[in-house]
Amino acid sequence: MIRKMIALLLCLMLLIPAAQAEDFDVELEITEILENLPEEQGSKILKDSDGAVIMTITCTGDFTIGGDTFHNKDIFTPELNAHDGNINFTMSGVRDILTGDDLTIVNFEGTFTDTTYVPSSKQGNEFLFSISPSYVNVLTDNGIEAVSLENNHVMDHGEEGFEDTKKTLRDAGVIYSTSDEKGIFEFEGIQVAMLSYLCIDRYGKPFGGYPTFEEKVAADIAEAKQYYPLVIVSFHWGLEPTSSQPNRGYKPTDNQIRLGRLAVDSGADLVVGHHSHRVQPIECYNGVYICYSLGNFCFAGNKSPKDMTSIMFQIRYRIKDAKVAYKDFRVIPIRISSKQKVNDFIPTPFKPGAESDSIFSTMRSSYNTKGLDYAISEFPMEFD
Repeated sequence: MIRKMIALLLCLMLLIPAAQAEDFDVELEITEILENLPEEQGSKILKDSDGAVIMTITCTGDFTIGGDTFHNKDIFTPELNAHDGNINFTMSGVRDILTGDDLTIVNFEGTFTDTTYVPSSKQGNEFLFSISPSYVNVLTDNGIEAVSLENNHVMDHGEEGFEDTKKTLRDAGVIYSTSDEKGIFEFEGIQVAMLSYLCIDRYGKPFGGYPTFEEKVAADIAEAKQYYPLVIVSFHWGLEPTSSQPNRGYKPTDNQIRLGRLAVDSGADLVVGHHSHRVQPIECYNGVYICYSLGNFCFAGNKSPKDMTSIMFQIRYRIKDAKVAYKDFRVIPIRISSKQKVNDFIPTPFKPGAESDSIFSTMRSSYNTKGLDYAISEFPMEFD
């Protein structure tokens, strides 16, 4: 608004006759005014009644874009071409949500690379994902500040594709985290540490050579908590549905429950999960939320998935006197498409009603999972 007023003032001043304007430099005056304006983004910062700054964080499930050049399977590019190559079509239904928060974290399940190389270990895979690095603006244009790079598709094009992906993100200013690299986000003097791990369940067997893997996770989190007041941990874990077990992905496994709580006990302030392509329950364990699976988000892996419902999880923290405290959360139920029966890769929020109630009912029906004792039963769609 201020800049619009300045622009109007500039137009009026340019109408002043030259004889009257010769005593001052209009362009210089306007430049000085603009340089001394307060940052407009300041109006976005929310504050509580006591002056505490409120930080809003959005977490989503699988963000998978691009095609499969190795198997000649590409359902994404035709849709991209139908939108004249403007990849921002994918975020048109949620852009206001993502740009209206302070930090968005997605599980980027794919690669930003132009290489067509596929390692031998991946050539038997049914799906491989890649998209040109030139499309990284799908993140930067839509308020996605951070991604997790621990999943079973980030190595679809080998080490070269992985390094291309990380370089593309660095060059674009997008924060990423892996099991060896923490992602650090700064907001109002507070640093948020993001840690990510790939730990797909192997039919009930402990993750990654237990106890070594879980000891590493616990140590990493405990170390991060020494230096960062807010620690967010992303896990790519659990089991996917199969044709013979279509309902398997809706419930966390014993391994997920054990590891999620271990993360909290080690110092995590939020735990988010993905991989099952289905929404799973949310626990509040020792005051910390564990989202066992946020399902899919923007998902180019299937044109007609059996379940196109999912959720986005938003949480708010209060920042005051260099300390961080939990404030509240909300759940945004979505369909991963703007269409009912065909996936067009446009996540679309549901309003309160039958569709939202159905998603929440599904989450509640999974509470009988053995050991899931801290599952929440209420899912506010708005903040307090």
